[in-house]
Amino acid sequence: MALNKRKKRVPVGKMTNQKEYPQLTLEQAVDLVISGKTAEGLRERTLRDYEKDWNYFMVWLNKNYEIEYVDELTPHHFRDYINYLKYDAKKYDGHKYIKSDEQGVDLSETTINIRLRVYKAIFNYLDREDLIEVNPMTNIKLLKQDIDLTNCLSDEEVKEILRQPNQRDYVGYRDYVAIILLLDSGIRASELLSLRKMDIDFKTRFITLGGEKNKNRKPRIVPISGHTVKLLLQLINENGKHFSTDRIFLSSYGEPLGQNHFNKRLKYYGDKAGIKGKKMTAHVYRHTWAKNMTLNGCDAFTLQKMGGWSDIRTMRRYIQMDTDDLRISHDQYSPVMKLKDKTK
Repeated sequence: MALNKRKKRVPVGKMTNQKEYPQLTLEQAVDLVISGKTAEGLRERTLRDYEKDWNYFMVWLNKNYEIEYVDELTPHHFRDYINYLKYDAKKYDGHKYIKSDEQGVDLSETTINIRLRVYKAIFNYLDREDLIEVNPMTNIKLLKQDIDLTNCLSDEEVKEILRQPNQRDYVGYRDYVAIILLLDSGIRASELLSLRKMDIDFKTRFITLGGEKNKNRKPRIVPISGHTVKLLLQLINENGKHFSTDRIFLSSYGEPLGQNHFNKRLKYYGDKAGIKGKKMTAHVYRHTWAKNMTLNGCDAFTLQKMGGWSDIRTMRRYIQMDTDDLRISHDQYSPVMKLKDKTK
């Protein structure tokens, strides 16, 4: 399908070679982005998120504005949309199983920023490919977010959680092994659930995660303890009695365990353990691993390599310390305390 051309706007009286831009409808624009991102090798899940988040914006836009072409969008439209998300958007609107009327309004800063990052990526691509003259997202900033200091589990909470799974039951033992592996390795939920027997070297105690399993497409190896190896071997042996697959974490029917279901299991154990005010997801276990590795003396670059973070600034968000940690570190490393000891 041929695209209409639109000439670049130039000041009156100024002579220049006029550059032409295609006149893209909103639908054509996102189709071109998805096609281009597919060619760049983005994961299917990422592409689905692009389409889903763009559709959220389109539904709102069609209700409030009459806009057909992508070059009609301005920063005003996106700032108006941000205000809608902050103050008027219903939580879980359109969800199959959750009633939005019972959840209230205003989305979290995290959810809004996820959508803004998608829109920035879409318009950055259009700008880079010379498909638009002006990028309306250039000056749109992400929302400021308060740092959450409650996204780690204490030692007492971890111990209480580990008491909850019934290890005499297949599902309970599987969940127990998964929690131990999360705490021992810090791997992501998607990485854990995709593990196969061949990914683990039981002699050297290393897990090999290929690029296709990692969030940033970079392969890495992750060390695990002898205790975790023993638990994994027992689970693999139990799987072998009932199922033919070499996947490690399975449902009771031998199907691959889904991430949503796995997080529901983690929440179930958190509720049973009486833990309040914390999101019981696999990501919280990753935070807990990173924080404890740091407190136990692991250096930042080794931690970054094991955790698979491409940017050390991202890793720093995972090792936030609570007041008790700060107090212990201060008392241990304060120069005043050292001088006092020498004086004695």
